[in-house]
Amino acid sequence: MQRRQLLKFAAASAPALPFTASTAAPKLTPIKFTLDFRVSGQVAPFFVALAKGYYREQGLDVSIDVGNGSVASITRVASGAYDMGFGDISSLVEFNADAGRADLVRAVYQYYNRAPFVIIGRRDRGLGNDWRSVAGKRIAAGAVESTRRAWPMAAKQLGMKTDAFEWVTTDFSQRDNVIIRGDVDGATYFHDSAVSLFQRVPVEQLAVLKYSDAGLQLYGNAILTSTKLAAANPGAVAAFLRATQRGLHDTLADPAAAMAHVIARESLLSAATEIARWNITAGYVTGADTRQHGLGGVHRALVEQQIAAVSETFGLKAKPAFDAVYDLRFLPALNERTLKV
Repeated sequence: MQRRQLLKFAAASAPALPFTASTAAPKLTPIKFTLDFRVSGQVAPFFVALAKGYYREQGLDVSIDVGNGSVASITRVASGAYDMGFGDISSLVEFNADAGRADLVRAVYQYYNRAPFVIIGRRDRGLGNDWRSVAGKRIAAGAVESTRRAWPMAAKQLGMKTDAFEWVTTDFSQRDNVIIRGDVDGATYFHDSAVSLFQRVPVEQLAVLKYSDAGLQLYGNAILTSTKLAAANPGAVAAFLRATQRGLHDTLADPAAAMAHVIARESLLSAATEIARWNITAGYVTGADTRQHGLGGVHRALVEQQIAAVSETFGLKAKPAFDAVYDLRFLPALNERTLKV
């Protein structure tokens, strides 16, 4: 009897804890994100945001997969297999020129303020600081990759013929080897992808020819979203960008700490290599224009110039409008995108 009374008293005195929406774990919105290629220091901000919980703080459950090239990442998003991705703007212009797929994908954050397109070659094979030194050379490149495809635009800026040198189609993974063996004189790279070559060949023995130095002002890879997600859940797109922006600021402020999160995902990577890679990437992400419009933004006139150049180079039937390529409504506020370092 005494025990029953004690239990009654305990029950009566215990505070009520009703199960409400406020005490339940918030439901996260799943976002599938595809990279353009492998995990590396180039894309460290995404892994920083993931590891530090920035996406979760924004109500997102983000998964990040490796890609198979900038064009493939666009088609992945367009197909609905992925919600968001990381892909090349010139490739998106070409993709969206097709009326049948023009309304599927938009760029929402300009990651590379300038495309890191370069041709790197051996000085002992005649390549130098002058672009005309590539004439008559053998240049390795993937069968379909952004740097190779952009060459006609660079050639026009330089007043050179598009067939000034011979293309040697080579697997991405073999570019360093064919240069070192002497099978070719040079190769195309994303500048920050050439770190592996710089580790095997002294930099002073290599000529690095930047497309941007040829007068070609191209925007590079951007964060992409499916228009379906943008229409159905615009808040999720904006949330992804806010979290990624925090990851970018953290990476710029402390690259070494950021690379630890990259290596946590891909343990075979070297911290020193990825820091060196990021140091090149950062120069393209934080280009001079970003002081004016903030990280992630663009100059409309430069975009329209790029659209015109891509349309002419590839003989597009229709020239996409600015709004058919970009949708910048989701950008974080300018004060959040201002460089802090």
